[in-house]
Amino acid sequence: MLVVEDNALNIKLFCDLLAAHGHEPEAVTDSRIALERAQAFRPELIITDIQLPHVTGLELIQQVRGDANLADVPIMAVTAYAGAGDEERVRDAGAQAYVSKPISVVRFVEEVTALLERKEPARAGV
Repeated sequence: MLVVEDNALNIKLFCDLLAAHGHEPEAVTDSRIALERAQAFRPELIITDIQLPHVTGLELIQQVRGDANLADVPIMAVTAYAGAGDEERVRDAGAQAYVSKPISVVRFVEEVTALLERKEPARAGV
């Protein structure tokens, strides 16, 4: 799994939760290299913050959806900025799940499990 997050505490939390549930997370703090890392090992799931410097989470989602080898990788967006219309924009970009910060540990794990079980086709971005 690829975790794209610029906050060290969130990286630790997300990676610890994933590892505790039998997953092997890899974290990147620089969104500019996230697509390159995803291409290098094709993760079973990408978890990305939306408010990232350089390349936003929305831009990253669109880049992943535009890559033929990654287009079907499930994506979960995690953000502290959960305003009106944000979830719709995130889903329209191609993410299948949306979790607001501060996260509920239970909801985070449930969303990861649901994404891995259903592996629904990704929606194309606008």
